[in-house]
Amino acid sequence: MTAAPWLHVVGIGEDGMDGLSSAARALVEAAEVIVGGDRHHSLSPNVTAERLSWPSPFDAMIDVIRAQRGRRVVILVTGDPLWYSVGALLQRAIPADEIAYHPQLSAFQWAAARLGWSLADLETLTVHGRPPEQAVPFFAPGAQLLLLTKDRTTPGAVARLLRDNGYGASRMHVLGALGGDDETILQGVAGQWAAEDPADHAPDFHLLAVECAAEDGATVLARGPGLPDDAFRHDGKMTKQEIRAVTLAKLWPRRKALLWDVGAGCGSVAIEWMRAARDAEAIGIEPNADRRAMAAENALALGAPRLKLVEGTAPSALHGLPAPDAVFIGGGLSEPVFEAAWAALKPLGRLVANAVTLESEALLIELHARYGGDLVKLAVSRADAVGPYRGWRPLMPVTQWSLAK
Repeated sequence: MTAAPWLHVVGIGEDGMDGLSSAARALVEAAEVIVGGDRHHSLSPNVTAERLSWPSPFDAMIDVIRAQRGRRVVILVTGDPLWYSVGALLQRAIPADEIAYHPQLSAFQWAAARLGWSLADLETLTVHGRPPEQAVPFFAPGAQLLLLTKDRTTPGAVARLLRDNGYGASRMHVLGALGGDDETILQGVAGQWAAEDPADHAPDFHLLAVECAAEDGATVLARGPGLPDDAFRHDGKMTKQEIRAVTLAKLWPRRKALLWDVGAGCGSVAIEWMRAARDAEAIGIEPNADRRAMAAENALALGAPRLKLVEGTAPSALHGLPAPDAVFIGGGLSEPVFEAAWAALKPLGRLVANAVTLESEALLIELHARYGGDLVKLAVSRADAVGPYRGWRPLMPVTQWSLAK
């Protein structure tokens, strides 16, 4: 028989204890230990229990919580514990059957109700504890975004990103203390807020809503693979748009999956991998300092600020890296590089290697004969000026090998 959970995670709103269900309220009132932020403790003032506050860094509390096993422990959080909240962190450290969740309306639900937006038709994001640039891939004409924020500086930071990408006409709403007596809504336009930072008027604890409106010349980029080459700063040596789209299709981006981009160059494949799936991660291995700098700049501009860049040459630079879910070898292809990447690749992972030289192609043909997979030749021609006329100008053909482990 499974023991009853000893850890209860209770969502609480601006109306405090009065807004809890009778069952959740009874759990809080009977708790021996209550964990939460200062705000959560202030929303439950009359409960007599030992109080623990979240430390900094946040992860440091996990050991303290685990040490309370055997006592009646309640963690107070805002809204839904499993929607951009503490639930995911707890489940990585404590068995799921030892935890019970008691959700309250989330800030996303409150904001959608106040604005009359359909939750099914918008994007819910967080830039709390994360770079605000992560919101950039979701900027699109007519898009509606709800963002959990860091503090009162977030609206200004997001407004500048909107302005710089041609969305300065976007309407922005700062919704504070949702569902409480002190609820506030501050509204403005991104272009104005970018110049006149609203931090003096925005509450620290709020949700940010954005109605994206594209201006003439706005950057409109798909989240799917195949961004234009000129979306990246590069030195000419990069995986071109058409080849990149096929490459990403063979790599199969997915949530929380890690890509090794070996010979990352300007970072185009790694960045598109991260844009294509939420929470996808990538490590770019690149020996050239100028190209690493370009990759870092591109990652920030295109909404993949968590791209990690490693100085060095494969295979030696691969040692000690976390095991990948996918590997792309776009530069420095050799048999030792393939063997090291293949050995590190997780089961069911994908590996894609591109070759443009005859020597690299010969190696791919040999590896294909030994390991199987798909071997294709990709030839792309682009229309270009030929004197007063136009003609087809071919790019260098690419031999591509892809396989699953």
